[in-house]
Amino acid sequence: MTTQTNESADARPKEGRARRVLNAIGVQNISLVIALILLVAFIGSQNSNFFYTSNLATIGTTVAIVGILAVVQTVVMLIGGLDISVGSQAGLTSVTSAMIFMATGSATAGIVGALVVGAAAGLFNGIVIIYGRVNAVIATLATFAAYRGLANVISNGRAQGYTGTDAVFVFLARGNVFGIPVLIWILILVAVAIQLMLHYTDIGRNIYAVGGNAVAARLAGIALNRYVLGVYVLVGVVAALAGILLTARTGSGQPTSGSQGLELQSITAAALGGCSLQGGRGTIVGTVLAVILLGVLQNGLIILNVNSFYQDIAQGALLVIAVVIQQKRAGGGGVGLPT
Repeated sequence: MTTQTNESADARPKEGRARRVLNAIGVQNISLVIALILLVAFIGSQNSNFFYTSNLATIGTTVAIVGILAVVQTVVMLIGGLDISVGSQAGLTSVTSAMIFMATGSATAGIVGALVVGAAAGLFNGIVIIYGRVNAVIATLATFAAYRGLANVISNGRAQGYTGTDAVFVFLARGNVFGIPVLIWILILVAVAIQLMLHYTDIGRNIYAVGGNAVAARLAGIALNRYVLGVYVLVGVVAALAGILLTARTGSGQPTSGSQGLELQSITAAALGGCSLQGGRGTIVGTVLAVILLGVLQNGLIILNVNSFYQDIAQGALLVIAVVIQQKRAGGGGVGLPT
């Protein structure tokens, strides 16, 4: 009897440690890692070129812009919001950075100008949502069209400028630091900075609180409007960074080409990474893993010569699956009639 008791006592701490490790990593993240390993193994078995260093670098640089937007989309979803206009903001700021660069000859001026425009666009989104009392989806759906239209108006619907010979833009697009492309470093820095903000500052804890229970957060003295406004300004600034990188990669300001579809990809990655559409739950690590998974899937379809139209089907299917899983985990009911 004593032996059995001791064995049970020894088993409980081990089980407790295993559970703590599992909780720290996150079940969602483990699932993404397993899915990523299986996907990599399958694609690699079909085409060994997948494992070439140049191809892995291509995956990293391809997902960098989407990843940056997905990371900041995660913050929006944590407060229970959504920003459908991030792709349009990236296009608008891409054109802005190129046009200011051509007018001044200064890459710094172009970058700063784009960041200011991005912050203004995010501020406008926040004002409409807070003071206009408009649902975030409807508000950003409206500005999605408005910002894209504005980008086409100021550019006459054409690519603007040429930044392919400027040292700063060239470095952003094709530079390497310790053998890793600058685009990947920027994604890492943005992800780490926001991860630290969310988990090691009062601002981050309050963001989770606002999304988890807005009424309780208000009663606790958290200024809800200030946080919502601040988050959308942050989105605008990061979307501008994505627009600047888009200009650097393409060598010109792009009003629509290159930015179209970024909003759907960022939402898909955040949802697939474990972000709840109701707010209050989600991690940057999960979002980054989902971005990598989507990048590997897209690259795999290309090197396996699968029709590009199937990429959109796969992306849409993943978004539906992610949302269904989130609903099941949250215990949310459907909108249809009970069965």
